[in-house]
Amino acid sequence: MRCRLAVLAALWCLLVAPASAERRWMTVLLDGRKVGTLRIDRDADGGAVTTTQALDLRLTRANSPLLLRSSVTAVESRDGAPLAFDASGNMSALENRVEGRARPEGAFQVTRTVGGQSTVGLLIWPTGASLVEGQRLIAVARGFVAGTTYPVRNFDVVKQQVADVKVDVVGNDTLVMPDGTRETLHHLRQSLPGVPGAAPVDVWVDDEGAIRRSISPLLGFRLEMISCSEACATAPDQDVDVLRAAMIDAPRPLTPNFRVQPMRYTVRVAGGTPHPFIETDEQHVTSLGDGVYVIDVGFARRGKETAPAADDTAPSPWLQADSPRIGELARSIAGDAHSDLQRMRRLRAWVSDFIDRKGLDIGYASALETLDTRAGDCTEHAVLLTALARSLGIPARVVTGVVYVERLGGASRVFVPHAWSQAFIDGRWISFDSAQRRFDSTHIALGSGNGDPWRFFATMTTLGHIRVDQAVPSSSIVDLPASAEGGFVGAAGAGGGR
Repeated sequence: MRCRLAVLAALWCLLVAPASAERRWMTVLLDGRKVGTLRIDRDADGGAVTTTQALDLRLTRANSPLLLRSSVTAVESRDGAPLAFDASGNMSALENRVEGRARPEGAFQVTRTVGGQSTVGLLIWPTGASLVEGQRLIAVARGFVAGTTYPVRNFDVVKQQVADVKVDVVGNDTLVMPDGTRETLHHLRQSLPGVPGAAPVDVWVDDEGAIRRSISPLLGFRLEMISCSEACATAPDQDVDVLRAAMIDAPRPLTPNFRVQPMRYTVRVAGGTPHPFIETDEQHVTSLGDGVYVIDVGFARRGKETAPAADDTAPSPWLQADSPRIGELARSIAGDAHSDLQRMRRLRAWVSDFIDRKGLDIGYASALETLDTRAGDCTEHAVLLTALARSLGIPARVVTGVVYVERLGGASRVFVPHAWSQAFIDGRWISFDSAQRRFDSTHIALGSGNGDPWRFFATMTTLGHIRVDQAVPSSSIVDLPASAEGGFVGAAGAGGGR
């Protein structure tokens, strides 16, 4: 399991040092174990304030090391007006980058480079949105009186989106910092009202609005960043296996004869976590209250989901469906196929064979990069297959969730984080899994999107809170869903070999 770097963007938006030129350090912890370093440089020169945050993370996935580095820079006027921004990261072998520069008419020219391919577009700055310095100024202006509540519009450089954040001033806390000193800091709680599954982030700031400590959920862990000396922040990291922590034990062995028929799961979500599952044409979710859900997987239900939108056939930075290489390859694979279902089956089979180096050492690669390296795990399979489908005009998307495996990383009979593709065919969304070579009823969906990595990691924040209590095959289910259309969607006929 990877660490989604975009989940830190909300924290980066407030991390700032108030001095005219200063370097600050923070140590990064997962459940109390050191996994990284954050360095913050702030330079107020003339009429501009430049803030750069460089994050280094060292994680482990099933004994495979994963070294991740990202950097975010914001340039703003003294009063917080945005002037420029940059973000870069190495989630795969190639550096991915976003660069934004203000134009004279007020718009921003944004250049985004993913997988070696660059796209240029214009961004109309969202009303009221701010970057690092602007958000710090808002926090100071609003004050730190307990009970104060106010909105902030955080512009996320990585996602290129605005997050409408609600800030609650909790009060003042005295904390013991890593160097042993005691500091009285202002406790703020940031939340995203109306966003399902969005957990709050707690931050502690000084009188200048600079964050000294933060706590947020990440992949089932407690992610903490706390200010300390350079020696403390750059001390050796510790091993944390994020894949093992994200696994969910199965209540029983799910043998092949179970997987080819619909399944019903009883799932418990702890800690008051919001509803983490999605409804699809293959998955129906019923809430029983108190964090307990019944999930039926494998019944074909035409029209449960909305019809595809224009975005479902459009290219995206990670699904480069407009690349001539992607399009020509997809047409050659599809050949004389006479239907979209047959085209998708051929694409799925080709991707399953094409990616011949399976590994957990890749953070998240785009379709074009995967085409060059032939390496990756489930996410690389999903983005490449989805891009190939979109290049043929077939509406397709990347689905994220969990899937059952007999054995992985020293664990047995567990559900593990997973990604696969869905295509809209004959009036409903149908799943195709090139990494597993077949979609079956052990796939439980948590989210879907256009292949951006932050969407994948956003759905994974609840994994540490999910427990599967029961898994029952359809042959044992008395009250089969009334809307089922005659059997398992993964069986031969409807979508065998998907």
